[in-house]
Amino acid sequence: MQNNLSQPQPLLLKILGEIEDYAILFLDQHGHVGSWNKGAEIIKGYTAEEITGMDFRLFYTEEARTNMIPDLLLEEAILNGKAQHRGWRVKKDGALFWAHVTITTVYDEEHKVIGFSKFTRDLTDKLNAEKELKEYARVLEFRNKELEQFVYIASHDLQEPLLTVKNFVGLLRKEYGELFDENGALYLSYIEESTEKMKYLIKDVLDYARLGTHEAKELVDCNVLMASVQQEFSNELAELDVEIDFDNLPRVPAYELALKQLFQHLLSNAVKFRKKEGRLKIRVSATYEDRHWHFQFSDNGIGIEEKYKHKIFLIFQRLNSQEDYVGHGIGLSHCKKIAELHGGEIFVNSALNEGSTFCFSLKNDR
Repeated sequence: MQNNLSQPQPLLLKILGEIEDYAILFLDQHGHVGSWNKGAEIIKGYTAEEITGMDFRLFYTEEARTNMIPDLLLEEAILNGKAQHRGWRVKKDGALFWAHVTITTVYDEEHKVIGFSKFTRDLTDKLNAEKELKEYARVLEFRNKELEQFVYIASHDLQEPLLTVKNFVGLLRKEYGELFDENGALYLSYIEESTEKMKYLIKDVLDYARLGTHEAKELVDCNVLMASVQQEFSNELAELDVEIDFDNLPRVPAYELALKQLFQHLLSNAVKFRKKEGRLKIRVSATYEDRHWHFQFSDNGIGIEEKYKHKIFLIFQRLNSQEDYVGHGIGLSHCKKIAELHGGEIFVNSALNEGSTFCFSLKNDR
């Protein structure tokens, strides 16, 4: 039995010696290296024969040694039993690597300090990845600000000549309207309609670009939000005899104005693409799964052909003529961007003449 109990220490050292992801070494009470595993050889570049008996302070940069970082870490380990630190370390060839170090005090049976265990992990790849991610985020933020600025400028610069065209069409109609024949009057009407359409397109593009900006998330009661949207459409819904059913919708962390736009677009879409005969029925429900709220916005409208499902969320995509269904083909692209702003997605299940169910998810990140 005593022989079996005497084996764990060398067996443990052998196991630790084979580990390659961590540099594991033991130091005496003065900080000299006593043992050295494969991970230490890979990470630091020294063989066990080269480094055994050497001062562990040589792994530190000149600045760290000047600031007494190695000594302070040993003092902290003695005081608290353990010390941790992240910083630059030096390899045999002089190259630097970013390390996470844990130094633990080792005691004898009388609780006297006999040395330290030192675990080092090379986090250089992780540090570089974090730097790249931060740089990417910085560039992305800069480009988003540039894009936002461009949209504002473009919108202003487009609206100004558009307003000029509209004003001069008005002057032509007012001062020279009697001189135009039937075709001339028709041409003026086409110009007025086009400028009006362009005005709304510019506004829609600007709204699309501004989605999610300058707004903080808050806990939104979707029952209250849906009731508010229904109230805004109340006259149209009453006139068309539309039935809307929703209850037990959740409270979700969301950009309230953006989420309201999502509900507005889906309700408007259902009303627009209703069947000419029969009562339009809209059902809104939600379930929770995998840290997301999953909403279903169902109607019994005209539905969508399978081949067009992938197109409807693209900006300016229209499946129907302007004469049959007015719009600019941007509403559902708004919905897609809003869902993605909330860490979710949107898709549609639909069959022609059987209705559609728009399914979107919102991440529950609170």
